Amino acid sequence: MTWSICAHDPETGAFAVAVATCAFAVGASCPYVRSGVGAVSTQSITNRYLGPAVLDAMARGLSPEQAIRSALAGDEGRGLRQLHAVDRHGRTAAWTGGNCVEWCGDTGAGHASFAGNMLAGPDVIAATAEAFAAAAGQPLAERLLLAMEAGEAAGGDRRGRQSAALVLTTTEDFPDINLRVDDHAAPLGELRRLYGIWARDAVPRLAIAPRKADPAGQIDLDVFEAAWRARGLDLRFRRG
Repeated sequence: MTWSICAHDPETGAFAVAVATCAFAVGASCPYVRSGVGAVSTQSITNRYLGPAVLDAMARGLSPEQAIRSALAGDEGRGLRQLHAVDRHGRTAAWTGGNCVEWCGDTGAGHASFAGNMLAGPDVIAATAEAFAAAAGQPLAERLLLAMEAGEAAGGDRRGRQSAALVLTTTEDFPDINLRVDDHAAPLGELRRLYGIWARDAVPRLAIAPRKADPAGQIDLDVFEAAWRARGLDLRFRRG
């Protein structure tokens, strides 16, 4: 009861999933990303074990198609599932079970997969894919938001709106972006607002946070305190 994008940016190595639905907290159950491996969304009557299983299989070298087939092999509810993925080579694959609610379907393009079920019609996925392609050259997260907004304008979830999420990873073992709108009358609009706050407040911290290239990150107390003073905050670390 959802539509989503799984995408890879070959320039930055980023993987991302954007998803929206008329159900509570879609970000808690559908999107999965793993640095250097891929992106997956598991939806319809969601089985949350499928996302990690597909990522594990792609990490072992299986293609997205092989990984999805392997993950579904032991799932007796596979007819109710919708599952799609992209890997580090830009290969995509999708499964839309025979019991998924109309309209349901999927499509893939270079480095991106689009899938949805219980949608207003096929125009939702078509508009999402077209807008994603038209936004080539934009940052990956912005392309995802523009594409999902186009899908919503084409009808989105046939039941209405409730939640949305955007997850993106580059080099680390955790997401650079992990934004969720769990319950909102206009979840994609709220997601875009949160993305603006992320760009303003979180992006400057990414370069100084602990990461693989710099396991400690910024630890100079004077640098932190100078930044606080610049914001009018009288804050100091304990020194001893």
